[in-house]
Amino acid sequence: MGGADKALLPLGGRPLIAHVLERTLPQVESVVISANGDPARFSAFSLPVLPDDTPMGPLSGILAALEYARGEGADAVISVPVDAPFLPSDLAARLTGAGGAAFARAGGRDHNATALWPVALAGPLADFLASGAKPKIADFAAAHGAVAVDFPDPAAFENLNRPEDLARAEARPGGRA
Repeated sequence: MGGADKALLPLGGRPLIAHVLERTLPQVESVVISANGDPARFSAFSLPVLPDDTPMGPLSGILAALEYARGEGADAVISVPVDAPFLPSDLAARLTGAGGAAFARAGGRDHNATALWPVALAGPLADFLASGAKPKIADFAAAHGAVAVDFPDPAAFENLNRPEDLARAEARPGGRA
């Protein structure tokens, strides 16, 4: 996206993060934003913004969320990428129904960043990141028995990674997520 902050890119006249929040807020007890940089850019959303202690990709953000959630007395965290504005309305229920660490699968493709992580995985994740291993979500998920939860609609997990992806999303029926 040319270095632009994906979370704030417009889709249907609203930032991508607004679409993701609209999909996730009704499904969970609370939401936090995992982001480095100036947290003030998210002030309009009135949500806690968690920076990574050691920026090493998405797993660092998941670790920050797990540690935050543990401090709040939560049992688990559901992670979703900010560039997936079409998430299903039953995402949290279906991931929670797996009974432990779980990730979304649709159309034969794993979506490891869209996942449920028990708070008990905070320590193992910190150790995994400190080990020097290349921090891949799929590797950590597999090592901790995460199961795939199948969803029927692959379009629900479409990531908007390029300007043409965003343009195609704008052209969807109804012009919004």
